[in-house]
Amino acid sequence: MKLFIINGPNLNMLGIREPDIYGKLTLKDIESKIKLHCVENHIDVEFYQSNHEGDIVDIIQSAYQKADGIIINPAAYTHTSVAILDALKAVNIDTVEVHLSDVNSREDFRKISYVSSFAKKVISGKGAEGYIEAVDFFVK
Repeated sequence: MKLFIINGPNLNMLGIREPDIYGKLTLKDIESKIKLHCVENHIDVEFYQSNHEGDIVDIIQSAYQKADGIIINPAAYTHTSVAILDALKAVNIDTVEVHLSDVNSREDFRKISYVSSFAKKVISGKGAEGYIEAVDFFVK
């Protein structure tokens, strides 16, 4: 099994950016935790992070016929990007949407997610453990 884990804008600033909301772990810390879990479950995993919407679309499209699943934290693009939603629909790969914070208890605009209309599962507010839960969704 192969998973693509895609992180959107500003997630490269984890550990620095609002640690009271997003925690103190860096993106590299989270990726290390996920990688270990994937190794234990015999899953091949590739990580991507971009601050650019078009790059995220390109990464999703590159997963076509390569990935068995996508785990995506679209970050701010969650609330704005029809392009990312359309890319996910185009490749038609099972997708889990992950958010570190509980987006439903934050500002009203964060409650809108285009990706959720396609995702098989949405995990919110569990910090880094949300990614582990997302991996486990694919292990079944």
